Amino acid sequence: MVKGVIFDMDGLMFDTERLWDTFWAPCCRKLGLPQPGPEFMASGRGLAGENLLRHLAEFYPQIDPKVMLKEVYDIAAERFTHPVPCKPGLHELLEWLKAHQIPCIVASSSPRHMIENNLKNDQVDGYFQGIVCGDDVEHSKPDPDIFLKAAAQLGLPAKDCLVLEDSFNGVRAGHAAGAVTVMVPDLAQPDEEIKQLYTCCCHDLLEVRQLLEEGKL
Repeated sequence: MVKGVIFDMDGLMFDTERLWDTFWAPCCRKLGLPQPGPEFMASGRGLAGENLLRHLAEFYPQIDPKVMLKEVYDIAAERFTHPVPCKPGLHELLEWLKAHQIPCIVASSSPRHMIENNLKNDQVDGYFQGIVCGDDVEHSKPDPDIFLKAAAQLGLPAKDCLVLEDSFNGVRAGHAAGAVTVMVPDLAQPDEEIKQLYTCCCHDLLEVRQLLEEGKL
């Protein structure tokens, strides 16, 4: 059985991936850039730091990616001061982990203040032993750094941790870290590559809790 749980946030704990997708269009309008397409959205989910900047530079070489990133983060910061919907089973899973004294931590590519806002607004901040954000590591997802750092903060080797992810880049990072990696799909269903990387795929966080209860994770 796993000894600690590492939670992604966007799309896994909260229904925010759809919100993030809506921030890019007004960002591009303000900066006079072409509207983002599906490929831009799909390949950018779960990225942060230098990986996200490279992604922006690839699709929008005509502008400094840091300018674009600041604009979209400003839009997001305003929206995330207000509560966002949590994903089904989040509270039930956190209560189960608490009852069984299994520590958990958040490892998200989002800025720290946005993570803190979402946790506090949904009143789940007290369940977590800490937060690791994209700015805390040199290499962001799909590199494993963020999950390795999160496991270290729990005082555990990554192999004893369960990583919960919804994005392809997150699953890649969890697998690379050597963690037990479970995908709970949000906007994208796993393809053949991703199916080879995760331990299992769950419909929602309630199913994750069930597998933990049954000792299957």
